[in-house]
Amino acid sequence: MLKEHKRTLIITSIVTILPILIGVFFWNRLPDVMATHFGTDNEANGFTGKVFAVFGLPLILLAVEWFAAFVTAHDPKKQNISPKMFDFVLWIIPVVSLFGAATIYPYNLGYQTDITFLAELLIGAVFIVVGNYLPKARQNYTIGIRIPWTLANEENWNRTHRLAGYLWVTGGILMIIAALTGIVKTQWMLAIFILLVLVPFVYSYWLHVKRNL
Repeated sequence: MLKEHKRTLIITSIVTILPILIGVFFWNRLPDVMATHFGTDNEANGFTGKVFAVFGLPLILLAVEWFAAFVTAHDPKKQNISPKMFDFVLWIIPVVSLFGAATIYPYNLGYQTDITFLAELLIGAVFIVVGNYLPKARQNYTIGIRIPWTLANEENWNRTHRLAGYLWVTGGILMIIAALTGIVKTQWMLAIFILLVLVPFVYSYWLHVKRNL
């Protein structure tokens, strides 16, 4: 599977480490100690040295991407993982890496950045994209809602992923609307996130207990 996606893996790897080039370009303008973690109030609450922020973080993400690609390619049911789904797995980390660069570098260069707003948009978009894929995902051990009841029964897997797909697309749209309008506080966004994760879990267990699926 890795051979068939070699080109995509190379491209996504380059994108993942692209923030290194950005950091080198702005090296003399960046502080020696950089803010790398932020609270919901957009205030920095985590710091690290410039070398680690510029070089270390992207390289760690690159290692995570390759690990995820290796694990997915060696799934016992890899034949159930579609090429599009595998490509999606490969693009997750590069998007995270670019998002990190889009938040960390401007802040440390002295620009005002609404990091919470950007994070809410990203999370909403991820839920929409993943929600579109979930109903099409076939039973496997790497991608999807991998809990005991879905893995033990194919019908449970299919029903749980259909429900999760509708919920996640709807929830993602609501998250983006809420972020753009500012009508929902961050705490409520967190509550929506928890519900989107919890409801499919409970539904799968209900199918297992009540419907013997």
